[in-house]
Amino acid sequence: MTDDDLGAAVALPARPARVVSLVPSITESIALTCADVLVAATDWCTHPAGLDVVRMRGTKNPDCRAIIDLAPDLVVANMEENREIDVRRLRGAGVPVWVTRIETLDEAFTSLRRLFTLALQVEIPPWLLEAEAIWTAPATPTTARVGVAIWRDPWMVVGSSTFTGDLVSRLGVVNAFADHPDRYPAVSLGELQDETDLVLLPDEPYVFTADDGPEALPRVRTELVSGRDLTWYGPSLVEARGRLTTAIAGAFRT
Repeated sequence: MTDDDLGAAVALPARPARVVSLVPSITESIALTCADVLVAATDWCTHPAGLDVVRMRGTKNPDCRAIIDLAPDLVVANMEENREIDVRRLRGAGVPVWVTRIETLDEAFTSLRRLFTLALQVEIPPWLLEAEAIWTAPATPTTARVGVAIWRDPWMVVGSSTFTGDLVSRLGVVNAFADHPDRYPAVSLGELQDETDLVLLPDEPYVFTADDGPEALPRVRTELVSGRDLTWYGPSLVEARGRLTTAIAGAFRT
């Protein structure tokens, strides 16, 4: 028995040979590290390109019956992205489920190390070591207040105690809504513009585009960015810091 990130004991074989991932960023992490064990993933698991595994619907509505029928050695889930009821259903059917908990960059690195070494029983992948080194380097702090929009109608932003909020703060800027009591608060357009110097508009979960988002925020700088760079914890972290830093710097030059 080995405990997952939430302290639940998970019975594992010598080395899992059939793994189902219900978390897009973890699917990519496994596929680029030990692809031979990955047998199924969600419809939202879009990386790496050309991933050829069985699909099990979405993160919030996985096909538990189909997963059980696959007889996996391990299912990997996440406390925020997946539902507790689905985890209970799978465990009730005798399927081992490893649940990750990731609300900061440091937790991401620790959680992924545990997943690979304890659950999947493989060596720490080079991309993870590289990502840790990249994000360990301190950024030059600024007073720039940045909001991260994740939805519109209603407008919602990244608030407190989130992976994305912590990641943004590690870029040397201030998450404008870091002190909000909600993790993903709804805000008015006035509040969003008054409280920020820059609003980042990612392409997920809401698909902001040049024609859908910036026009609603005429009083503040906006920048379209990759949602994967902001919200995925996996191999994308190797390049995310550089891309986001460049995007933010470019926004303030205009």
